Order: sequence, then C-alpha cells, then structure tokens
Amino acid sequence: MNIEIIPVTVFQQNCSIIWNDEKKAAIIDPGGDAPKLIKRIDALGLDLQGILLTHGHLDHVGAATKLKQYFNVEMMGSNSLDKILFAALPQQSRQFGVFEIDAFEPDHWLDKEGEILNIAGFKFEILHLPGHAPGHIGFIEHNEGIAFTGDVLFKQGIGRTDLLGGNHTDLINSIKQKMYQLPDDMVVLPGHGPHTTIGQEKLNNPFVK
Repeated sequence: MNIEIIPVTVFQQNCSIIWNDEKKAAIIDPGGDAPKLIKRIDALGLDLQGILLTHGHLDHVGAATKLKQYFNVEMMGSNSLDKILFAALPQQSRQFGVFEIDAFEPDHWLDKEGEILNIAGFKFEILHLPGHAPGHIGFIEHNEGIAFTGDVLFKQGIGRTDLLGGNHTDLINSIKQKMYQLPDDMVVLPGHGPHTTIGQEKLNNPFVK
C-alpha cells in the first residue's frame, strides 16, 4: 500500500491518499482544500476508485462533494447513525467559522459490523467505533497492518466527546473492546497528529485505563 498523508485546512486533519501498484486509489477523509487534493491525485496519475469517510464532522468531509463531482466516484461511510451530523454540516461550518458547506449524505452507508470493503485493491474491515461521533467507523486493512480510524484513538490521546452525538463511555468502549483487540503491531493512522500502534497505546495512553 502506498500512502500519502496530506494535512488539510486549519484543523490539520490527516487526509490519506492510498493506492496500489496499478495506481488504483482511494482517499480517506478529505476534510477540505479540495483543489490541493485534486491536484495531487492528478499529479500522481492515480485512478481514484472512491471516497471513504470515517465520520460526519466538517473537518473530515469538507472536500468530499467536490472530489466526488470532479472524479465521478462514490462516497462510502460512515455508519448511518451519523445522519444527524451530515444534516448539521451547515451549522458545523457556522460554529467553527472556517468555510461553508451544504448538508449531504454519502452514497453508501457502511452499517454492517465486520463488513469487508474491497476498494483500490485493498480489503478493509469495517468497525463501528462510536463515541467521538455516533456513526464513526474505522477502516482496518489486516493484510497491510494499517488502521484508518479517524478521531477515536490518537498517539497518547483520544477523540473529544463534547460535540454533537459524542459519548465518552462509548468512546472508551470502542477503544478497549474493538481497537485494543487488534494486533499490537497494527499501525493506527489517526485523524490528526502522528501515527502510532495499538501496542504503544496500550502501554502509554493515559486516557484509556
């Protein structure tokens, strides 16, 4: 798996472009700066297969509609429990005052726990990881040993739970009961900040006891 992480917008959200050796690609959480993302995908000569969304917060979906229109691909995820967040995108944009965005919904909700999503030559297991957002999901590529899990678990940190639909107990349960069941050497690429591993967080994360 080839991976390029592009931090986008003032939120410095980790947008991930992934592709295989045949240049088939997907983009995970395009949170904004659509022209920059489009330019990079074109420069790499990638064949974009789809847009994957971990959850419906503004900073993770801000460029999704523009990329969908430009590349004529579908948006997949998150879990449909995030409908309230996608409907509230205009309010989110006013709350943070960074850029305007209309409400929309993905083309496909990913509601089936353990479902395998085949895209760009990769196989992602879908995990429902509520807490930061009610419909938050993770994309787990076991063959590559990489987990794209948005704003659930960070390097020595956890996602905030004070936004619409957040729940601290659910977040901790998602980490302990699902993420911490993954192999210790699984690399976690979070929505913000540096990558980590499951094993490192089990040992060092002060927020998960």
